[in-house]
Amino acid sequence: MEQAKVYFTSFKATTHENLLQKLHRLMKTAGFEEIDFTDKYAAIKIHFGEYGNLAFLRPNYARVVADYVKELGGKPFLTDCNTLYVGSRKNALDHLETAYVNGFSPYQTGCHVIIGDGLKGTDETLVPVNGEYVKEAKIGHAIMDADIFISLTHFKGHEMAGFGGTLKNIGMGCGSRAGKMEQHCEGKPSVDQSACVGCGACSRICAHGAPVIENGKASIDHDKCVGCGRCLAVCPKDAIAADFADSIAILNYKMAEYSLAVCQGRPCFHVSLICDVSPNCDCHGENDIPIIPNVGMLASFDPVALDQACADLCNQMTPVESSILGENLKKHGNEEGHDHFYMTHPDTEWKSCIAHAVKIGLGTDQYDLITI
Repeated sequence: MEQAKVYFTSFKATTHENLLQKLHRLMKTAGFEEIDFTDKYAAIKIHFGEYGNLAFLRPNYARVVADYVKELGGKPFLTDCNTLYVGSRKNALDHLETAYVNGFSPYQTGCHVIIGDGLKGTDETLVPVNGEYVKEAKIGHAIMDADIFISLTHFKGHEMAGFGGTLKNIGMGCGSRAGKMEQHCEGKPSVDQSACVGCGACSRICAHGAPVIENGKASIDHDKCVGCGRCLAVCPKDAIAADFADSIAILNYKMAEYSLAVCQGRPCFHVSLICDVSPNCDCHGENDIPIIPNVGMLASFDPVALDQACADLCNQMTPVESSILGENLKKHGNEEGHDHFYMTHPDTEWKSCIAHAVKIGLGTDQYDLITI
């Protein structure tokens, strides 16, 4: 496969061009106008940030993308899917409220917000993938309804995947609640009986009779459970949670296959901003100081090359001394040739996701970095 083109610009601005204008120029130079947006619905996948987290992308950047789509005759909307974990984005109402509190209102961004998998995270489309690990990806219905898909990613560290880049924004982010469960685990939730009050909400919502109430506590029969995640959505005490898998590599393989499900068969474009590179995901209700200084903005039609380029640029940066990365380097004697993301979270690795994405034909890890 020939090298993909990845376009890059720094966060340096002038009196003649601010960062928002620079982002527009980056997208234009990268070929955004090659896509026919006329009367097409365009999903702009972004992370709205967990309540309390301040590292997520400013909504001003989303406005640039939305306005550009409208300028080209398209109908944009911002979107994300509900979370599997307990937090401020576990259902569409809380999710929308968090998005608005964090500045992603239609008045600020110039377009509406649609939660891709509906009120309780169960509004999904089954997308055939026939991958090694995923046969049918469970993707938020509104995202699959769109004619064009655009990812706008905050590139950052991640406590499970190593980093949260474009593939994670697409693969994990576009999965419905059941889709996220399939990627994170074997698809079978369990009950924390110390928190369970035996209300029976889980058993009433389940179409397969998996939750059973005995002695005032619920348990889930994994032989009957199909992993739809509905019980997680309705539990009033958040006593039901997914059982996470042990293998980070398998998580990465599944994310790559879910990304393929989202992107295949329609025009896609990807933007990634390397700024406020927090050590953990924006799903946290807090954010630590960045592990490296701000790097720049990148855009490409190839999501795999984009992630590889972002990782390479980050690894060229001098770590912030007082960050988690800086502190870990002090403990390990500042190992030469280390990987910043592995050094931040030594139990993670990110390369398997990119390698698998290349293997399944989603893109290439070979790229030509074009600076504008």
